[in-house]
Amino acid sequence: MSLDPALRSRIETLLQSNRVVLFMKGAPNAPQCGFSAKAAGALNALLPQGYAHVDVLADADLREGIKVYGEWPTIPQLYVDGQLVGGSDIVEQMAASGELHGLLGLPAPDRSPPRLSITPAAAKMLRDAVANAGEGYAVQLEVDPRYNVRLQLAPVDAAAIAVEVDGVRVQTDWMHARRADGVSIDWADDERGRGLVIVNPNAPPAVQPLTPAQARERVAAGSLRLVDVRPAEERALAQAGVAFDTFDAGTATLEALPKDTALAFLCHHGGRSAQAAEHFRQLGFSEVYNVVGGIDAWADIEPGIAKY
Repeated sequence: MSLDPALRSRIETLLQSNRVVLFMKGAPNAPQCGFSAKAAGALNALLPQGYAHVDVLADADLREGIKVYGEWPTIPQLYVDGQLVGGSDIVEQMAASGELHGLLGLPAPDRSPPRLSITPAAAKMLRDAVANAGEGYAVQLEVDPRYNVRLQLAPVDAAAIAVEVDGVRVQTDWMHARRADGVSIDWADDERGRGLVIVNPNAPPAVQPLTPAQARERVAAGSLRLVDVRPAEERALAQAGVAFDTFDAGTATLEALPKDTALAFLCHHGGRSAQAAEHFRQLGFSEVYNVVGGIDAWADIEPGIAKY
């Protein structure tokens, strides 16, 4: 199959203008297939400041054209310095070996095992689970970019980064090892529920409650940005008498703020704002608040605000 000259020119211009280009399904923060997610995950860890990407789902011509251009039949495809590196499996293999780091001019990955703490009760539960799975299994540890920890059973991988704690082999890879450093694993059968309790000290601090009075004082002092998550028609019924941001034009501008920006979220009663606050916490913002009671509670300190 020949490639249309105009399409070839588009591809070559894109590759010449960007050192690293990933042709994928979806976007790095919202991949639309598992293979694209794996390739983007490796690049996200290596290039947190970003890289060029193309969503082939949005351009059918480019989706087929890049396959012809690189003589590679599948998506995703990674190009570095105008040269095809490969698809998802190759990207993952090169990242694990450190070869991709070298290609991108980055230091070799830190393959030292993470420091883990497992209580005796949790260790017993995990040993029993591994024994029930049969010979040749271990506990696989994964920590996503938002520092959520996942444990599952997986076949022993001799090439993995592994640590043994109280007879439990826990294995992971270079991407997850540093995010897992210091993780503690306990087994609970109390008011916390019944099951494993995992604490990751690397995760952003939890969302904190803030009273309307505290929020008003800090906004006035310039040490806090208030975000009213309600739509415009609802804000027209009642709104705080201080400066605030909204989601009217989307969340991208706020998400691009420095991660140490103090943010407080406000809605009608506190439910929607709690969800918004958690979203920003998981993006890595280190000081996130939810205004307790919402605009209804704010009306108690500003009598001119109507309750609805």
